[in-house]
Parts: sequence; structure tokens; C-alpha cells
Amino acid sequence: MLKSSTIKRILQRFNGRRIAVWGDLMLDEFLRGRVTRISPEAPVPIVEVTEHTFHLGGAGNVAANISSLGGAPSPFGVVGKDEAGQKLRREFRKMQIDCRGVLTDPHRPTTLKTRVIAEHQQVVRADRERKEAVHARIQSRLLRLWATGIGRYGAIIVSDYEKGLVTRDLLQSLISHAARKKIPLCLDPKISHAPFYRGATLITPNHHEAERLSGVTIDNDRAAERAGKRLLQQFEAQALLITRGEHGMTLCEAAGRVTHIPAQAREVFDVTGAGDTVISTLALALAAGASMVEAAFLANAAAGIVVGKLGTATVSMEELRKAALLS
Repeated sequence: MLKSSTIKRILQRFNGRRIAVWGDLMLDEFLRGRVTRISPEAPVPIVEVTEHTFHLGGAGNVAANISSLGGAPSPFGVVGKDEAGQKLRREFRKMQIDCRGVLTDPHRPTTLKTRVIAEHQQVVRADRERKEAVHARIQSRLLRLWATGIGRYGAIIVSDYEKGLVTRDLLQSLISHAARKKIPLCLDPKISHAPFYRGATLITPNHHEAERLSGVTIDNDRAAERAGKRLLQQFEAQALLITRGEHGMTLCEAAGRVTHIPAQAREVFDVTGAGDTVISTLALALAAGASMVEAAFLANAAAGIVVGKLGTATVSMEELRKAALLS
């Protein structure tokens, strides 16, 4: 537990903290409605749509979470020359998020995930995307834009969804820049890209990813500690945070300290985007001068809030303050 004075001091320093968000930008589309009958054409439910909404997804949801918590995100990524890309830019503008680092590639579509939800139950998801690496010319343009403002950022987030932006060369450039400028780089990983991540400050695998990357079955705190220490050595990171759902989080630091943080007792409605909320809170807290343990405590409180919401969601500063003070 943290002292209330510590929580208040860190959260006050969230305001205006500039965070660079590199990653795969997506648009999440939600069709919500009710089911009253089965289709005569096939054994599937007919959803009578009552609500149609769009939300920032992927790295876009990370930026939205930072903005909701009072920070100033700068997303760096790629969208297509299509309606989904235009909607994504409009969502950024609505939230007053600086999107000068969002480039358009006319040769690939904006990643669009369409979810059909009936009575709080997801019926189906349809994805429109291309996963091949973003063209080297566009990556170079992004890195030039980044280099002009690198000194302004308090932390860097890399949100890797394996949609083409995050490559070995790109990551090594970011990790090298971050090390020289002494900026924490927080990374939400994917298993197939594990060889790219060496040297990141903080890596946040969920327990399934941590099991596969470490070869350790995580069924208790001791196993989580063993997996975390193995991955710390593998990635040469300063810290590794394993998110373990109802079992909370396990933070392993290079100095040898291990901290198990219990989950907050809440009803879980939807885990969509919970990892985005975790890494957003971690990066803001580190940029605000928090220790790894303090940042992980606040990220755990934020995760407990967002899983109680439906769909791609964010956490407000007031919600986080109340949850953290009650922990």
C-alpha cells in the first residue's frame, strides 16, 4: 500500500506530462443491440442494432488513456487513406491529442476491428487489416519527426499489436534514443517479437505471454517470480511487470526486488484494452517521478477500474484517485 500523500503527489504530477506513444493504431467499431430470434438462413443470432459507436483502439487507446488521466500523448503511427483513418484522426482531434506523428500510407488500410455485441456478450468480431511491415520510407519519416521533439517527452510507450509498425530496426532506434536521453521506455509485448525487446526499461507481458516466453507455468506467486526473473535476464530490462488477471500483478526489478500486488476485488465485465490502461498509467507515473513499485500500484488500481467497463474504455483521474486511495 502507498501513503495517501504519496498517491496524491504522484497523481498531481500527471497533468501535462508528455508521453510519446509508438505503436499500431486501430479503430474499434462497436455494433450493440439485442437478440430476439435465430436467422432462418443459418444457425446464428440476428442482432437488432440499437447503438453504433467508434473508439480509438490499439496504440490509439493508449493515447486516449493518457489524455483521460491528464497527460499529453503524442502518438506515432500509420493509418490508411480511408474512412477509418479519417475517423481515427477525428477522434484524436476531439480529445485534443496531437497527431502530427500520425502518417498516412495510401497502400494499406487502417486497422479496423468491428465487434457485434448483444446483451453484453460479444457475438462476433471482424478484422480488416494488413500485417506486413510498414514501408521503410514511412518509418524513416516517423523517426525524423520523433527526433525533432525527443527531449520533450517524459516517457515512451511502445504498443506492439503485430500490425506492421514495430520492427527490430525501429525498436532499436527508440531504445537507443531512450537510453541516451534517460527516458523510460515501457513496452507492451508480443511473443513473436520478443527478440526485438532487449534493453527496454519496463516490459509488461500478461501471464499467458510470460508463460510462453519463460517456459514457466505460472500457477502461484513463486512461479510468477521465477518467470519474471528469467525474463528480466532475457530482455536485460530494468523491470518486468506480469499482469495476472484476478491474481493481480508481479513486479520484478533488476536490483532483485520482487513485489506481488493483489488484484482489486471488482466485478469483471470486459478486459478489452486493460493492457493499454496499465501501460498508460505506468508510463505517466514514471514520468511523474514515481518508483517502479509506486507506478505498478497505480497501474493495478487503474486496471481494476477499466475491467468493470464495457468495450474499449479509459480511466479518469478522479476514478483513479478514488480507487488508489481506497486500496
